[in-house]
Amino acid sequence: MKNSIAERIADFLKNHPPFCSLSLADLIAIAKESQVLHLEKKQVLFNVNDQPHPFFYIVKDGAVALSVVYDTTKVLVDECDEGDIVGLRPFFAKDGYLMTAEAREESLLYAIPITIFKPYVFENTAVLSFLLESFASNTRNPYDKENKGKLISENVSYIERDDTIQYFKPISYSTNPITANKMDSVKSIAETMTRLKIGSVIIQENQIPIGIITDKDLRSKIATGLFSIEASADQIMSAPVITVKANGSVAETQLMMLQHTIGHLCVTLDGTNKSEIIGIISEHDVVVAQANNPGVLVKQIKRAESAQELKLVRDNLTKLIKNALVEGIPIGHICQIVGEINSAITSRAIELSIVKMGEQPPVPFAWLNIGSQGRKEQLLLTDQDNALVFEDVAEERYDAVKKYFLQLADSVTHILNVVGYEFCPAEMMASNPLWCKSLKEWNAQYNAWIHSPAKKGILMCSIFFDYDFVYGDKELVNAITSTIFKNVNDNQIFFAYLGSDALKNPPPLGFFRQFLVEKDGEHKDSFDVKSRGLMPLIDAARLLCLNQKITGANNTLVRFKELAALEPQNATTYEACSEAFSVLLKFRTEEGFASNSGGRYLDLNKLTKLDKVKLKNAFHPISDVQEILKTRFQLTHFT
Repeated sequence: MKNSIAERIADFLKNHPPFCSLSLADLIAIAKESQVLHLEKKQVLFNVNDQPHPFFYIVKDGAVALSVVYDTTKVLVDECDEGDIVGLRPFFAKDGYLMTAEAREESLLYAIPITIFKPYVFENTAVLSFLLESFASNTRNPYDKENKGKLISENVSYIERDDTIQYFKPISYSTNPITANKMDSVKSIAETMTRLKIGSVIIQENQIPIGIITDKDLRSKIATGLFSIEASADQIMSAPVITVKANGSVAETQLMMLQHTIGHLCVTLDGTNKSEIIGIISEHDVVVAQANNPGVLVKQIKRAESAQELKLVRDNLTKLIKNALVEGIPIGHICQIVGEINSAITSRAIELSIVKMGEQPPVPFAWLNIGSQGRKEQLLLTDQDNALVFEDVAEERYDAVKKYFLQLADSVTHILNVVGYEFCPAEMMASNPLWCKSLKEWNAQYNAWIHSPAKKGILMCSIFFDYDFVYGDKELVNAITSTIFKNVNDNQIFFAYLGSDALKNPPPLGFFRQFLVEKDGEHKDSFDVKSRGLMPLIDAARLLCLNQKITGANNTLVRFKELAALEPQNATTYEACSEAFSVLLKFRTEEGFASNSGGRYLDLNKLTKLDKVKLKNAFHPISDVQEILKTRFQLTHFT
């Protein structure tokens, strides 16, 4: 008797990779063991850290959202629809899911039992290749050249507090494996393992691997009394040895270890156990390979003893950013993580400079990043913007104290220049006496900008009102913040000037939705994504947060998130602004890497039709948020 449900499932599966690589008979056999799962809208399939299910899933109808929680906010990472695989992680890892899967609409899924499907994976190279390539490239379908999508970020881990992004990459291995002969005593091998602090020894014969002894073998066979410590290696070794080629990926290595329930793989010349030993891979190597993340970079920063060492870290950070963009990591996550690493680099530069000075700071001080660095939106190696505030001192000490901090700042900015952050052409740096001030002077400076908001004052507001504490005494920065909000309270003239400035760049589309491009100069016919796209959103978010007395929110995406929570009536606009900002910042960052520039100017001729549509769609919220500014601050007469 025919199983009509199984046939319908098989008929669906045969049209989607990797199932299309299997025979119809195999698909029906798999389908007979599969289940049909119905999800209501917003029903959760699995949560972050849930133990892996015995199934993985393929979406038949509907859509499944994949999200992570970042700073207590759920962030949508991807959406899976018809034919997309969800929950593949149990194939590659034993720990919990890294994301939450939730139905975005009423959905129908086929649940494929992993134990049933695994034999087909290991027997069919096309299926195995698909899953490995999907896992390694972080795509749902690596064969779809037009719209790969994300796999569920199986190879991306968001770890709360640690801000960790992990990427899979080619596996590294030890090229000097310790070997022994089959007649060597277990005692001598154990002594070698203890002395060298290693977890395994390969047993070889003419440089061909015939077995392996690991800590596990010593525990299970010697410590339990099954064999004497004087036994020969061939009596307790595990054989045959599982071998691999030298060019395997981390994903493939991890899969093989899980498949064979082992913790070590022997690397041989041709990948078989009939060729010469050239290395060994341990579970520790897999862990290390997945640790190319900000946590590792921060450790390297703390150990750095020179500007050149910090430069190497920043070079690696650039690689991390590029990889994160390719992997589709949300730009907001990238900004926050890169911001923390940039701050760590600056902090270490300050520490090294203090040592170089030969004496400790005479009074408490605080270092601030300002502008894009202060907003934690500096993904490219653009110029540095910073400032320094030191504790108020008696008049007779002032000159000596300021001299110390100017020398300190000069050293710090020179280190940052070596790292790759160019000197600010406008000298908006702590090494400039104008931006190295006592707390009293800074309060007076902000008061002047707020109460006399002339053109230059507004320019300074756009830079110095975006600041982030980096190093030193945070209370000094808190004192400045208190002064700012005290002086802007109900200051209609200030908000009117700031609002007028925020409207200086209207949505950058002309008649017939044509891009407004540069009309002359070096960048003629290019689109200025910074001035025409990003700055209107940055200015609007800053102004609205000042007006709403929102403290501690400097990043534009965070500002719009705070505003959306505070103003439900405008939440849709603010959320759209946040999404638009993410799109525009990604365009700028990718252009910066592609052209080795600040990414400010886009060559529209190089954009695809889809990219142009995405770019234009990002401009709609600019108009909406600027209407809010006009109404709230009564700006019609200013514009």
